[in-house]
Formats: sequence, structure tokens, C-alpha cells
Amino acid sequence: MAPSTAPATKKPLWIELKDWALNTTAQQRLTFARWIAFLYPTISMISALGSEYIGHLYPCEMCLWQRKPHYIAIGLMLFSFALSFVFSKKESLRPYITPSKKIFTLLAAFSIAVSGVIGAFHAGVEYHWWQGITTCSLPISGNNTQEMFNAIMKAPFVRCDIPAWTFFGISLAGFNAIFSIGGGVVITLLCLNYLPKRR
Repeated sequence: MAPSTAPATKKPLWIELKDWALNTTAQQRLTFARWIAFLYPTISMISALGSEYIGHLYPCEMCLWQRKPHYIAIGLMLFSFALSFVFSKKESLRPYITPSKKIFTLLAAFSIAVSGVIGAFHAGVEYHWWQGITTCSLPISGNNTQEMFNAIMKAPFVRCDIPAWTFFGISLAGFNAIFSIGGGVVITLLCLNYLPKRR
């Protein structure tokens, strides 16, 4: 009889990620970090705007605070992509391509993490761990005073201490805190080429 072979066990995700990192170059990791720094806040903002205008989950004031760092991160990465293209066209500037990529990607990572920190604070307010701000947002617009007044009267009153939506007890602010802080850390580690040593 042929000897039986044990079924291959699937590696945990963090082990697979570690193996991937050890088998890629620093330039490949930087490229991966840049795309994370651009795509993550972009997808987050598309989702946030979709939930607001399609799902009618109106943001409170603290929700809007969390969006601003993501917008900044998107702007930083778009500028970084454009700058890299310009530098690549001039041979004298090519040595500055990689340093500029790292600088702007790290700034974007910091901005993403800031959104996560705001999200963590907001989640604490929603869970009533501490007190938050007293103002709430009303999405209003209008060309004159009468139009703005009508918009205020029709707009829903949005409280910052009541989550608009939860999944397994985690609010949107909580998810933003988890993924934004985690994403900022991952992007930073990839940019700084911080890797575990081979054993």
C-alpha cells in the first residue's frame, strides 16, 4: 500500500503575509504600501458617501471629522503619483523618486491613522465610555436663507452618541478605528522596510 500523506494544513494569514514580505523586494513593498494608502481611503470614502446618499445613513459631526483625514490621504497620494511621474522624466530628479514616495506615503499613513484615532474616540462616545461633543450635524445646503431654512427643517437630527448602523456590535466608527489604525501601521511598516528576521 502507498504510504498515506497527511493533508497540508493551511497557514494562518499572518504567517502567509510574513512569508510574502520576506520574498519581496523593498521596492515592491513600497509600491504595495502606496496602493494601500491610496485605495483604502478612496474605497472608505466611496462607501461613506454611498451609505449617506443611497442608504440615507446621515453622518454626525464626528463622522465628518473622520472623513477629512481620508480626503487628505487621497490628495497626498495623488500628488505623490504625479510627482513620481514628473521626476521620472528628468534624469537629475530620478534619485529623489523613492524618497519622495516614502515621505508622501508615510504622511498618508499618518493621516489614515488619525482618522482611526478619531473613530476610536467616536466609538467610545457611542458605547458611552466617555462624553463626546454636544453638537450634531445637519446636512444642509441652499442658495439663500429660505432654502437653507427649509433644508434645516427637513434634515434629520443626527446624534453623535447613537450609532446609525452596527455589525456584531461594532459601529461604523469602530470599524474605521480598527481598519484605519491597522492600515496606518501596516503601511508604515512596509514603507520603513521593517520585517521580521528569517529563522
